[in-house]
Amino acid sequence: QVTSKEGESQCKEKHVVLLSPVGKLKISGCETGLHEIKLPKMSVLPSGAESSAVCEVCEGAEEMTEPLKQCTAWLHAYFCEPARTASLPMPAFHHPLLRRDSFTRQVLWTLLRDVKFGEAVSYKQLADLAGNSRAARAVGGAMRSNPIPIIIPCHRVICSSGQTGSYGGGNLMKEWLLSHEKLQKEKLAY
Repeated sequence: QVTSKEGESQCKEKHVVLLSPVGKLKISGCETGLHEIKLPKMSVLPSGAESSAVCEVCEGAEEMTEPLKQCTAWLHAYFCEPARTASLPMPAFHHPLLRRDSFTRQVLWTLLRDVKFGEAVSYKQLADLAGNSRAARAVGGAMRSNPIPIIIPCHRVICSSGQTGSYGGGNLMKEWLLSHEKLQKEKLAY
């Protein structure tokens, strides 16, 4: 049982591990929604053969809540058949950060809504989209505190110079996700 800092109702947190092309993603959530996705640190980029590896739940499958099922289905599609992500239900989020009214929450929701698969946006552009053009640094802070990476695609936020910038899962992970999206988008364009 977990009690949040705000003393809100307790939720029974369940955990699941998804074996993905970028390593093991640790996902937690309750009946109400997702709490977080923890990314593994990558020291080397997976090769082509590994990156098309199966994407499946390897721990916790027996007690998955609906949001966890939706999350793993969405991530499976993201890695294996990205065209399907648009038609899949987005899991509900139940992380305090995404429920409190704040600039961080606004930035994360804007990113989720406006920056599509295979696109990238600069910190400054995202600040503009979220309604505060001078808040590029705050956008960086929001990206660092994103509890649901990949689904809320903070890897798509890059520096104005075109450099990838930092990432919670490490720069290799960010580069892999961006090139995965670029390749998949090119495939879909044919």
